[in-house]
Amino acid sequence: MAGSLSKSSLFSGLRFHSQKAEPVLHLPHRGYHIELGAREKALLEEDPALKKFKSYKNTVKRVSKIGDVLTVIVVADLYRIAAAMC
Repeated sequence: MAGSLSKSSLFSGLRFHSQKAEPVLHLPHRGYHIELGAREKALLEEDPALKKFKSYKNTVKRVSKIGDVLTVIVVADLYRIAAAMC
């Protein structure tokens, strides 16, 4: 019974079901391009008052790397202790 089914009949059945699952109304994924107004352009400009707060990013990366290294060291040490106990 399973031998009577061919690959093409299985795939055609899958194609038929996938075509049914598509929505009837096709909406575009991208909207139309609209030029930004003066207010939007002003909001997107870099604010010099906020410039001093951007310096924390490098510090966060550095602290994250230090935390990752310390985690690896602690896990390796715990593994070494557990291996010594066995």
